[in-house]
Amino acid sequence: MTETPPHPPLAPPGPPARPWYVSALLATAAVTLLLLAVWGYARLKSPYPFFGTAYPAGTRAAGFSGTVQAGEREQPFTFTPDSGQAGGPVTALFFGFTNCPNICPLTLSYLNRVRDALPPAQRERLRVVLVSVDPARDTPARLNEYVSFFGKAGVGVRVPEPALSTLAAAYGVAYQKADVKGPESYQINHTTATYLIDARGQLRVLWDYTQLPQLERVKADVQYVLETP
Repeated sequence: MTETPPHPPLAPPGPPARPWYVSALLATAAVTLLLLAVWGYARLKSPYPFFGTAYPAGTRAAGFSGTVQAGEREQPFTFTPDSGQAGGPVTALFFGFTNCPNICPLTLSYLNRVRDALPPAQRERLRVVLVSVDPARDTPARLNEYVSFFGKAGVGVRVPEPALSTLAAAYGVAYQKADVKGPESYQINHTTATYLIDARGQLRVLWDYTQLPQLERVKADVQYVLETP
């Protein structure tokens, strides 16, 4: 008869595995706290209590080049922050696409409603620029038709890859195809922020999409930037 060696002692049971939803909640809480800390720091640094999140003074906006539709022709479009001067145009910039089912059309609607509520002299200085995160489908003509539906001051810009990826990273924008059913059938998940850039090319404030319905508060931010270079 062979002798069976003794079993090694069992290791003491470890702590129970954390449910996935608890990990998700903790991660969300951590991100929220970080955003609140950044928001609080920016508020302390800003002399004006912006409704949106203020940038530290002197934060330069990233320039970019793309293509827009002008009448029957496409033409180059260049946004060069360093060329701005006090009293020049102020830009509300956001990233989206024409097949967006809700956030992009509502963003354009809110921004144009804010612009329409400004006095005429200020209204002429505020432009709305949409940079497409779907250059494969969004032609300059399609972008022009899309933004023009919401207001006269809209500009739709097509920036090809890989320049688009570089530009998006400069603004902290993420985008990714989702619900892909074919080469022409997909959605795009993307960052929903709008960036307000003053006439000197400085990033002054950003609003999350959820803030834009507060039209009077967004308008107050815009007016401060228009009046305070």
